[in-house]
Order: sequence, then C-alpha cells, then structure tokens
Amino acid sequence: MERTDPLTGDRVRVVAERQGRPNLPATDCPFCPGGLEAPEAYEVHAFANRWPPLPVGHAEIVLYTPRHDASFADLSPAEARRVVDLWADRSAALGARPEVAYVLVFENRGHEVGATITHPHGQIYAFEQVPPRPEHELTSGDAAAALGPAAPGTRLIAAGSDGWRAWVPWAPSWPYEVVLAPDRPVPDLPTLDGAGRDGLGSLLADVVGRLDRLFATDADSPVSMPYMLWFHQRPFDGEPWPTAWLHAHLAPLLRSAGTPRFVAAGELGGGVWFNPVDPEDAARRLREA
Repeated sequence: MERTDPLTGDRVRVVAERQGRPNLPATDCPFCPGGLEAPEAYEVHAFANRWPPLPVGHAEIVLYTPRHDASFADLSPAEARRVVDLWADRSAALGARPEVAYVLVFENRGHEVGATITHPHGQIYAFEQVPPRPEHELTSGDAAAALGPAAPGTRLIAAGSDGWRAWVPWAPSWPYEVVLAPDRPVPDLPTLDGAGRDGLGSLLADVVGRLDRLFATDADSPVSMPYMLWFHQRPFDGEPWPTAWLHAHLAPLLRSAGTPRFVAAGELGGGVWFNPVDPEDAARRLREA
C-alpha cells in the first residue's frame, strides 16, 4: 500500500509482509547454479523476487554471473555486455506492461547497505508511477549541464572511445560518488546500441574496480567497496520526455578505509548534504586507483 505524508509530500510504500523475509540463506547460496533460484546453468539470469515490495511481477532479481565470489569488476567485456543486455531486455519487457510507468535498475552491494547475499546480483523495480527522484531530474534538472560533454571537467575519472564517461559530480552527496553517462543523449537502456552497451559494461567494471582498490592496503588484494548503484532512464508511460538522458549514479558507502559515510539528522532534517571529501580530490584518487 502506498501512502503520501501530508506534511512532507514523501511517498511511502508500506510493505509489512517483507518483515518476515530471511536475512541470510539457510543453506547453500540460492543464486549459484543448481541453487533455489537458479536450478539450471546460466550466464546471466533474471527471475521474480520472492519478497517483492511492489505488486507481484514488478520486482526482479538479476544475476550477473554464475561465479559466487566475483564482482562486477571481475567480469570480462563479454560478460559485462550480457548483464547490460539483460538490463535492457527486462526494462523493455517490464516497461511494455500497460500499468508500468517507470523501470528502476539498481544494485545494493555489501551487508553495510543491506545486501543479504554476496553472490553478484542487482534488482529491478517496475513502478506504476514515475518515482519522485527521477521525475525531479526530468522536470527540474538540467540534463545538458549535468550530463553533457562539458560536465566532467577536472572531475573526470575515465572515458571510453565509445562515448561513455565516468566522473565525480559537481555537488556529490557521497564522498566518492560517481556518475556514468554517454556523451550524447540516449533516453533509456533498450535504446542503447551495441557499442553503447559494450561501453557501459566495460566502464562500469572499470569504475567498480577503482572503488575496490581505493582503500586497499595491498594492490593485489583490493577491498570490496560497499555501494548503491541505480540507473535513471526515460519513463515507460508513453510520454515523450525529451530531456531524458540515460545515466547511472554510483554511491559508495566508505569515506575512508573502514569508515562509512553516515547520513545524519542535520542532513535529513535540513535537506542539505555535508560531504567531507573534496570532489576534485575524490576524482584524482579514483583516477589513480
């Protein structure tokens, strides 16, 4: 059930049934080949979430690889491309449903952000309304200024020959936050062409690897950075949305080795974020990682 707070206008979905979901697998990993959710061999795999916070059929799990101990950074270009293709295919399939207005592709990695299973995976939510955050970007943001060719400046981390770039945003909410976007408008994942899909997969693997190495004491033994990743794309409600520009937000949890970036009352109460790391310095460290 969805409610809107009459004071703040925040939309909240009450999903009390999820309170009983298991925190950890009782036995073997359910995402490994032969497991509960992946009984057959696979390269990538999507299936319905058994504990959906949305109506049945509107929440899916996406498995990136059959390798349990891998990271997105460990995927080869071909493996990463398969994940991007699956994201695009599921976005198109879910977005084609008449009741679906928006498809959110995302990942929570690490127990610090609530991931209960370490096997590499992400999720997809299909909303009946466009959520407030992407709607605000589409109606109030300046996509050309925030995502266009001039956006990265000195905060550029990496760029591919295919047009995809990764950079620390001008005003990041998270210390080592990263935005990934093509250098020209592409509205959504299904519209992305083959070269663009290759570029996204390779650059995302590159950036995740940099984050993993950022606080490693031994270059040969990188530390897995807990993070939140989400894609914003054109809504699937049939409206034109001419400013839609596909991009990803990647919010790493740590601000220094072993130290999380906590969101405190002054930020939540005031609506203003306080970032302890200079964005230009964050970009420099990620370029060097």
